[in-house]
Order: sequence, then structure tokens, then C-alpha cells
Amino acid sequence: MSNQTNKLFRLAARPVGMAKRSDFTYEEVPVAQPNDGELLVKIQYISLDPAMRGWMNAGKSYIPPVEIGAIMRAGTVGEVVASRHPQFQVGDFVSGTQGVQSYAISNGKGLVKVDPKFAPLPKYLNALGMPGITAYFGLLEVGLPKAGETVVISAASGAVGQVAGQIAKIKGCRAIGIAGGAEKCDYAVKELGYDACIDYKRGPIFPGLAQNCPEGVDIYFDNVGGDILDAVLTRLRMKARVIICGAISQYNNTTPIVGPKNYMSLLVNRARMEGMVVFDWAPRYGEAVRQLSQWMAEGRLKSREDIVEGIETFPETLLKLFSGENFGKLVLKV
Repeated sequence: MSNQTNKLFRLAARPVGMAKRSDFTYEEVPVAQPNDGELLVKIQYISLDPAMRGWMNAGKSYIPPVEIGAIMRAGTVGEVVASRHPQFQVGDFVSGTQGVQSYAISNGKGLVKVDPKFAPLPKYLNALGMPGITAYFGLLEVGLPKAGETVVISAASGAVGQVAGQIAKIKGCRAIGIAGGAEKCDYAVKELGYDACIDYKRGPIFPGLAQNCPEGVDIYFDNVGGDILDAVLTRLRMKARVIICGAISQYNNTTPIVGPKNYMSLLVNRARMEGMVVFDWAPRYGEAVRQLSQWMAEGRLKSREDIVEGIETFPETLLKLFSGENFGKLVLKV
């Protein structure tokens, strides 16, 4: 192993607006060897998520920012190739948050063993990983869906949205998606089982909301913020629940974030809007993965990954998230 090279990206500067290659430094260094109580993971896939943009900013958030000079934070899945840790053996496959690099030393904390025979490794960064767990707790614990309710989900074909929509259907709800482009909308309806999907690229979404949610919206699972959140707020039903999971439309703003103009709808409809961060449910991740795995085994849950090859492409590939170029969960194959 000693002649192996670890390819990695460090955060070099806090981006202004869109992140660019000069905000990172790329390094190739010799692969370190594990000490007692450590293991070495050969990373095979890296998760690229909208939240990474927020982690690059200084300031108070739900998780400390990535420090300048630190390896860029990212979810990963890979194979144990050397171990001096009693709980991990060579040949085990593990997921964790090991950053944008091709090899990682770990003390085992935060690593979860995964089974590539049950599902391909990229699934553990998608429906059986953080996005799936986010959809699970966001919809079930914050949204509290009841059979027959109407659930609207933005970024419906994205990593979190595709799982949230399928869980809504499993729970007996009507699921209405919002996505960009006919191809993504077709996928949401024909593959994921959404009852309808509104294409925001065709123009304002008000007509689609009126047509598909004639009695209003009981639950809105928001992944985008901005104008789409504002539009859905006008359609809330009495006692509606709005789940604030993300706001990808706002992450690269160089001006202040645009807040909801139609928030008085919350008062009129006695509705609530609640933010959710998946880390709050960390003690229950196992429960979510077991249930998601069961649904997948039963054929009731599917997921799509958009896999791009080459760790060297990381800065450019990350930007696909913000242009809407990716189709499904964006994953970097090391």
C-alpha cells in the first residue's frame, strides 16, 4: 500500500457566490497507514450535496463550517483495505463522512458497515444514506402525514425528493412533485409514482398547484426556497405543515437570502413551518435505514444516481447541483 497516492481537495477560500476551482487546493500525497485502533478506507464513491455549499461559509449554522485548509467535508462509501481496529476487517464496506479524498484513515467513529450484495454502493449515499434518512424523518416526524392528505415536494426528482415522494405514497397520500424540465417530471410520475409533477421551467407554478391541489396543500416538503416556497404558501390548507429541508435556490446568493413574502398564510391557516436537520435524528439512523431497506427489498422504493467519474473533477461536478444539470443523486466515482 505504501506506494499508493491519496488524491484530495482542501478548502482554500470561502466562496463568494458559486464555488470555483480556485476555492480549493488539489493535492496528491502518500497514503497513510493505520495505527492501533485505526483503519484505512479506500473511498469508492463521494456524495455531492447542496449542503456542501453552506458548509464552506463562515458563521453559525447547524454544523461547524469546514475550516480553511481542511479536507472538504463529504459523505463517502468505500472498502476497508487495512485495519488495526477490532470492529472492522479488511474487505468490510463502510459509509461515513470522510471527505473529498481517495483514501481516509479513521478511528471507526461515525462509520457504518454496508452490504454491497444488498444494494450497489452508490445507493448508500442516496436512498439508503443521508438523503433517504432526511426524507424519512422530515416527512414522517415533521410532516406527520395522514392517509388521503396532499403532499407537495419540490426538487421532486432530487436525492431527498425522490425518496420523500415515494414515502408519501407508501403512507397513502397524494404526492405532487415540482421539478425542472419534462424529463424530470416524467421520471417523477412514471418511475417514482408521483400523482402529478409541475414543471417550474415552463413558467409560474400557480396554475399547476391550483389544478393538482384543488383543495389545497396539507404538507409541503421544501428543498428549494425562494419563489417556489412563496407560491406553495398561497395554497396551504388549514393546519398545514411546511418542512424546511433546504433552499438550493438561495445558497449561492451574493445578496441577502430572500425570505417568504406569503408567510401570513401560516397565520390564516394556522399552519406551521419547521426547519429540519437530519443530524438531530442521529440516534435513530438505524431505524430509518432498516425501514428504507425493507421498502427497497419489497420493490416499493427505488432511487436514481447521477454518477460522474474522476475525483479530479470535483469542483466542476459540484456545480451541476446548482444548475439543475444532475438527474437524481449526484455521486462522484473516485
